[in-house]
Amino acid sequence: MDERVIEVRGLRRSYGDLEALKGIDLHVDRGEVFAMLGPNGAGKTTTAEILEGYRSRTAGDVRVLGFDPAAGERELRRRVGIVLQSTGVDPFLTVLETVQMYAGYYDRPRDADEVIDLVGLAEKRNARVRRLSGGQQRRLDVAIALAGDPEMLFLDEPTTGFDPSARRNAWQIVKDLAALGKTVFLTTHFMDEAQYLADRVAVIARGEIVAEGPPGTLAGREQMQARIHFRMPDEAAPPEALAATRLEDGRWEVRADDPTGPLHELTGWALETGIGLDGLEVLLPTLEDVYLDLTGAQVGAE
Repeated sequence: MDERVIEVRGLRRSYGDLEALKGIDLHVDRGEVFAMLGPNGAGKTTTAEILEGYRSRTAGDVRVLGFDPAAGERELRRRVGIVLQSTGVDPFLTVLETVQMYAGYYDRPRDADEVIDLVGLAEKRNARVRRLSGGQQRRLDVAIALAGDPEMLFLDEPTTGFDPSARRNAWQIVKDLAALGKTVFLTTHFMDEAQYLADRVAVIARGEIVAEGPPGTLAGREQMQARIHFRMPDEAAPPEALAATRLEDGRWEVRADDPTGPLHELTGWALETGIGLDGLEVLLPTLEDVYLDLTGAQVGAE
């Protein structure tokens, strides 16, 4: 995990007066699932396409597997698989024929049947592409990216438009790829997707990385307070030391950096007085809380 697969320093991309990327720095280690999380227009796809070699950069240093992707070197393309937001595949070929065709472009491809099994299309290997559902076609996109047995994969918004079941199936594929030791660079605007899949997350907003780290300890999350919610009879009031606030829906709320002490004091007081704490719950800061706090409602053109 200590070998850097991607190194980015001071990456900038401008379109006239619009600065889409404002000098971002990031790295991805071998065998890691790295997610770039941000709202539409934040710069996710721009970053991914620069790393893939499909878009030029204005400034900065970029290395993918030791290569500058802008140079378009064949050795880099052999070692990288890419799943774009949308692809064009011959609809009259079968799944097996499609994977075999793409595998033929590589010197050391992965066995086509093995790839098809990996993405969960074994029962559709002889089906025409045009007969596949949307989720199955997305699996085929992943199979095409795996045909050359790449060391790392780029997945750009891989589950956009999926129903919940298809999303979960796609997530399992990513988990399976990680289990094979593949490095994965994932872009998404789904918080639960990043939370479930990524070893590390970078949150991008307005062309800048505003936080980076493991989803569970993302920068800024530890500074957000936990919330204790509960209900009591109308005539009761919690101890003043808790500094509880009455919410509009009738519940009480206590905020704390560490909820352990206040929760102990609250439940001890309730036991002594015999007052019930209906709907007692402790809400810890989530990745979504951090995401919304960092990005707000930022929108724009990707």
